[in-house]
Amino acid sequence: MLILQSARLSLRTIEEADAPFYLNLLNTREFIDNIGDRGVRTLAAARETIASGPVAMQAALGHSIYLVELKDSAVAIGMCGLIKRDTLSEVDLGYAFLPAYFGHGYGVEAAAAVLEHARSALHMRRLVAITSPGNTASNALLQKIGMRFDKLVYLTPEDSGTRLYRIDLCATD
Repeated sequence: MLILQSARLSLRTIEEADAPFYLNLLNTREFIDNIGDRGVRTLAAARETIASGPVAMQAALGHSIYLVELKDSAVAIGMCGLIKRDTLSEVDLGYAFLPAYFGHGYGVEAAAAVLEHARSALHMRRLVAITSPGNTASNALLQKIGMRFDKLVYLTPEDSGTRLYRIDLCATD
């Protein structure tokens, strides 16, 4: 289901048929280094993870991580969307892109579109985002879309520190 479009991108719900792309993205070195190893190694595992993750979240909450495609060709290049994590009290803006599409502004474009969707269509009051401290590209992306660093958080006992960003989506509380 199409969720939103920007100048160059379409964002839609992830489906089981997207398992080959999902498997590839989750196993790129950049995803593993900056987000984490999800242990998804087969198409069957990718389909299961899609069903229990984005598909279930979309059905339950009306939002999830979305597949990002180039508008003119429908080529899948990444994911960007809204995730409700057990470890965070607020909804998280998350994203990941295939390395071939780094440096073209797609991340900023998709994240800004999702932020506006959260504000205008979903009427969310605030969002958070998390990054690894050394992920300078993601830290810069979040600042470009107006998010501000809040603090270091420790999401698991073995977490050495994760940068938490926040943004208020409405002018008044």
